[in-house]
Amino acid sequence: MAMTSVLNNQGRPEVVPSTPQLSLAGVTKQFGTSGFVALDGITIDIPQGQFFVIVGPSGCGKTTLLRILAGLDTHSAGKVVVNRTDEKRPVNSMIFQGDSLFPWMTVFDNAAYGLRMRHVPEAQVTDTVRSWLERIGLWRFRDRYPSQLSGGMRQRVSIVRAFANDPEILFMDEPFSALDEQNKLLLHEELLRIWEATKKTVVFITHSVDEAVTLGDRIMIMTANPGRAKAVLDVPFPRPRNVLELRQKPAYGDLVFHIWEQLREEVQRARQNAEGGRV
Repeated sequence: MAMTSVLNNQGRPEVVPSTPQLSLAGVTKQFGTSGFVALDGITIDIPQGQFFVIVGPSGCGKTTLLRILAGLDTHSAGKVVVNRTDEKRPVNSMIFQGDSLFPWMTVFDNAAYGLRMRHVPEAQVTDTVRSWLERIGLWRFRDRYPSQLSGGMRQRVSIVRAFANDPEILFMDEPFSALDEQNKLLLHEELLRIWEATKKTVVFITHSVDEAVTLGDRIMIMTANPGRAKAVLDVPFPRPRNVLELRQKPAYGDLVFHIWEQLREEVQRARQNAEGGRV
C-alpha cells in the first residue's frame, strides 16, 4: 500500500489517501505583500512512472511550480500530495537549467554525491556510479573535473547523479536549454533510453514544443501570468521512441502545430505583460 505525504501551505506534512504519485489541487502561489500571483489554482494528477512535461511562456510560473513540487518552496493555497511507494528511497532529485556540478569534484564524485549524502556503503556507491557512468559512456572520464568537460558531457553527469540516487520522482528544469541542437538531440535519445530502463516519474519543464512532444507522455500547457493549466494533452506515440523517426511522422508535426496554436496566444500575452501593454 502506498504511503502518502501531503504538504500544506505551511510546508507541514499531513496524511491523506491518494493514488497518483503527484496530485495538485488548487495550488496557488502569491508572493509576499505585493499581491503578485505566480500560480493560480493548478489542479492535476500525475501517475507513477509518467513522463509529464510542462510547457509555457516565460514568466508563467513553471519553475515556481516545480520548486513547490520538489519541496523547495511553499504554496499559498491548495494541496500538493506526494504518494510514496518506498520510503527507503529519496523522494526526489532535481536537474537544473544551468551547470549544477560541483567544480571541485571529479565526475565520479559528482555522480556519487547523492548516494554519499545518504550514507550508502562505499562499495555500493562505487558499483552504482560505475554502472551508470558506463551506461552513459562517461566511465573513462571519471577522474576529470567539470571544467574539462563539454556542456553536453556536464549535463550527462547531472543526469547520472540524479538517476544514480534512485529517487521516486525526478524534476528537470529546462536541463538542455543551453545546449546546441546537436547535443540536445543526443541527450534526448540518452534520456529516453535511461527513462525506458527505469520508468521513473518525471516532471520536465521546457519552452520547446518539439522537446515536449519528443519526451512526454502528457503535456500541460500553462497560461501567461498568472500561471494556470490551459490544457493537458496526451502524447499518442508509443514507446520506445526513436527521436529522428518520430519527427518524420506527420502526426508528430500535427501535434506540435496544435500545441503551438494554443501556446502562441499565451506567449503574446506574456510579451505584452513584459512590455507593460494591456491584454
